[in-house]
Amino acid sequence: MPERATEVTAAGIARLAGVGRAAVSNWRRRHPDFPRPVGGTETSPSFALAEVEDWLRAQGKLAEVPLRERVWQQVAGHPEGAVTALAHAGAVLLLVRGRAAAWPTLAAAPDERLAATLAVALEETLTERFGAERAVRTPTAADLVPSVPLVRGAADLAAETGARQAFEFLLGRHLDANPRQYTLTPSGPAALMAALAATGTQGPVTVLDPASGTGTLLRAVELPGALHGQDADPDLAALTALRLALACDADIRVRAGDSLRADAFPDLAADAVLCHPPFNERNWGHEELAYDPRWEYGFPARTESELAWVQHALARLRPGGTAVLLMPPAAASRRSGRRIRADLLRRGALRAVVALPAGAAPPYGIPLHLWVLRRPVPGAGASQELLVVDTTSLAADQQGGAGRDRLDWQTVHTAVLDAWLPFAQDGTVEPTPGASRAVPVIELLDDDVDLAPARHLPSPAAAGGAADLARVRDRLAETLGRTVALAPPPPPSAPADPAAARPTGVTVGELARAGALELRAGGAGGAAGTPAPAGPGGAAREQSVRMLTEHDVFAAQPPSGTLPDGLPDEPVLLRAGDVVVPVLGGGSVARVVDAATAGAALGRNLQLLRPDPAALDPWFLAGFLRGTANNRQASSYASTATRLDVRRLQLPRLPLTEQQRYGERFRALVEFEDALRLAGRLGEQLVQGLYDGLADGTVAP
Repeated sequence: MPERATEVTAAGIARLAGVGRAAVSNWRRRHPDFPRPVGGTETSPSFALAEVEDWLRAQGKLAEVPLRERVWQQVAGHPEGAVTALAHAGAVLLLVRGRAAAWPTLAAAPDERLAATLAVALEETLTERFGAERAVRTPTAADLVPSVPLVRGAADLAAETGARQAFEFLLGRHLDANPRQYTLTPSGPAALMAALAATGTQGPVTVLDPASGTGTLLRAVELPGALHGQDADPDLAALTALRLALACDADIRVRAGDSLRADAFPDLAADAVLCHPPFNERNWGHEELAYDPRWEYGFPARTESELAWVQHALARLRPGGTAVLLMPPAAASRRSGRRIRADLLRRGALRAVVALPAGAAPPYGIPLHLWVLRRPVPGAGASQELLVVDTTSLAADQQGGAGRDRLDWQTVHTAVLDAWLPFAQDGTVEPTPGASRAVPVIELLDDDVDLAPARHLPSPAAAGGAADLARVRDRLAETLGRTVALAPPPPPSAPADPAAARPTGVTVGELARAGALELRAGGAGGAAGTPAPAGPGGAAREQSVRMLTEHDVFAAQPPSGTLPDGLPDEPVLLRAGDVVVPVLGGGSVARVVDAATAGAALGRNLQLLRPDPAALDPWFLAGFLRGTANNRQASSYASTATRLDVRRLQLPRLPLTEQQRYGERFRALVEFEDALRLAGRLGEQLVQGLYDGLADGTVAP
């Protein structure tokens, strides 16, 4: 085996062959010619990827492995690490994108010659795209030798899916595999922040992200003319530069370094600044930056690093430019920052504070805020009002409460822009009780200067008062009446010996092997419930595909997600009559897809069962899959979760006519369950509305 060869673990071999890890262990025991470990540990050995692929190919187990999986294994097992592999792959994809016609000739060369040729070609490509001073280092020929199989595979993947999509797939896999290593900004808040910052701009814009991370915020910009980014992590800066360069044709300038201590763009006057800064940083440069000219609104305390980022963003804007920062809620009310907040208000720099639902972005447990700022125009009067928007009530509150997979981002996006756009144009907006209000600045300039939106909004009960509550009560009464009508009749007596009367059973796995149904797993990664951001470079995005999420199935609600952009995988699209089952959580849930849900993509942690209508009734199938004992025997338990093995679920062997009889009964139970669920929601709404109305005086006792 050559030195510095790409290695792969047992889990990677299982993914390549489309089997479980237990199968790989069996192969190692049963086949003397199985490749020997070349690294790793005794309990987690690693193998030479080339040897493994040769063995799998000889055994006939590699034929159907997607190209993207083989390329990902090259990245994950690269001898210099996944980040280096991604940088090499991204640079070559940029070369292939710009010189598509020349690549076949280059790729025909032997490995060592290709590495030497690429080193020269990449220097030209990277300099042309990023300039001489850049975050992406040009690899040498020696650096590229172990990456040659990877870059060949990446180029082949780009021929199938496009260079941008190929890199998005590989980068996304890396980020998913290392969730604790990176603080990511989900696409939902990124799209909203970009939309807020774009207000009033025309044509290509210059945008800065001084804490660019993986480049999600800059990638969400609709009409980029120039994108500037800086990150303290040199590896992330390089990957972000490549990601942006592959996504659009804008001028890309990304640098490595701490933006507060070593600003790479001190003379920039951007149209917009987007930023998700690090929170609660004590070592942000308080001592050495005491006399920095950026502190136009006051010198931030050591505990107010976020206010340092706010002023840095304002300092890099042109007059009238807009900055949108994702902020912790404490920054709106900490006493140590009240003087800076007051000066931001007095001078009209702070225009809006938006409270997002919990789960919008990390840290996911708290409802973060968006601060919208505008650099004052000399000679123009300061704004006399601050827009406050509270969207925390839009978080889903079922099946365990709010969470990142349970946010209806389209609703959040609409609610915020419906308040911001008229405010940005007119300087004020009509209040919406419990949701938004333009607050006079004079009301906020007290001893606390507390900007938390919930403290300045009228109660939602004030919107309609007793009249609205009466309508809720009438609807509740109607729903309760329907629930009584749908209540199942008393069940007939069971046979004396239920076990003897029960027909023989068959597992879902056996039905799948017999062709009576098809099994598909949901693989759409990314944040569920997020609207797809605008297409990079302002190009029109294909119409977004709705996605059925795990929470949608538990809550019996329409698809709330949107298929993430840049996935090479073909999504599994639902058809009427499909049965969808969550595989995590331990609940007995199965949903029959109706015409309204058909066409949506299948989300992650969901299993689809597509029955042959000539052999299986979908309602019969879904009903028996919900049995408690059935789920218990098909579940396995880990330290933190319960996982359902759908193949082990059992059904009775019955003729189709008898299945349909069961199916009608199961369908009636679902209608009854839906009515109960709606009655519960209406009851909670009525009770809370009465509490609020009695408390604020809009309802008489």
